[in-house]
Amino acid sequence: MDEFIVIVESRADAEIATELAQRVLLEKVDWLEPESLQHFFKWAGLDPGTNYSCWKDLNNIVERVKHDGLRIRYLGHSKDGPQKTDYATTSKSLKLIHFLQHKYKRPIKAVIFIRDLDNQPERRQSIEQACSEYRDPQSPLAIVIGTPDRMREAWVLNGFIPSSESEQEKQVLQEIQSQLKFDPCEESHRLRSTSKEEPERMRNPKVVLEILTRADQLREQQCWQETRLEILRQRGTKTGLALYLDEVEQRLMPIIAT
Repeated sequence: MDEFIVIVESRADAEIATELAQRVLLEKVDWLEPESLQHFFKWAGLDPGTNYSCWKDLNNIVERVKHDGLRIRYLGHSKDGPQKTDYATTSKSLKLIHFLQHKYKRPIKAVIFIRDLDNQPERRQSIEQACSEYRDPQSPLAIVIGTPDRMREAWVLNGFIPSSESEQEKQVLQEIQSQLKFDPCEESHRLRSTSKEEPERMRNPKVVLEILTRADQLREQQCWQETRLEILRQRGTKTGLALYLDEVEQRLMPIIAT
């Protein structure tokens, strides 16, 4: 069965990224049914038997596989000069995937990189550059990059719609809108603060999401599981969500549809 590798910062990132990807595939492939997805591919981490891998663990994973013959030179420079942030780690990951494809015959057909920008746009640039330099004609690899701006919670907020059965949710959202002077769900990219203290806490997407959902994980999940993809795309043009959904459609759908 085909494997789609998932590289994220946390379990929560893996959950939202894979579930959104599945929704796109189900929407775009007419004959695909939810119960049949498991027969076409599985989400996987770099380590056998895992569903995803975390960025913080990648160097350790690479070191372990070196005992089996993996060879990766130090990557401090690309062909265009010195690189920072995630270039080296992304490049190592791609070389490791190549090794797993050929050494262990793992049927890896795609990889998804999910990385919060955290006010560092160079993160996406470095990931894109490493991916653009990766070439393996013998084992084509679909690469999808998702970079929530500023963080995953911005994507969740893009999907928050007050429940028709909850006057409290409507009231709380109106109060936040009044305080911010904009809708934090339609323009979550404007929430740039990292502080949980006044006066900036209400510009922290984590704080706003916690207030709107009452820190209820199931209510959070509804934001990306139930809100129409059309709305997520409209609201997510500046948070990186729309771009991620488009990349899933363009790069993963052909693998399933052929």
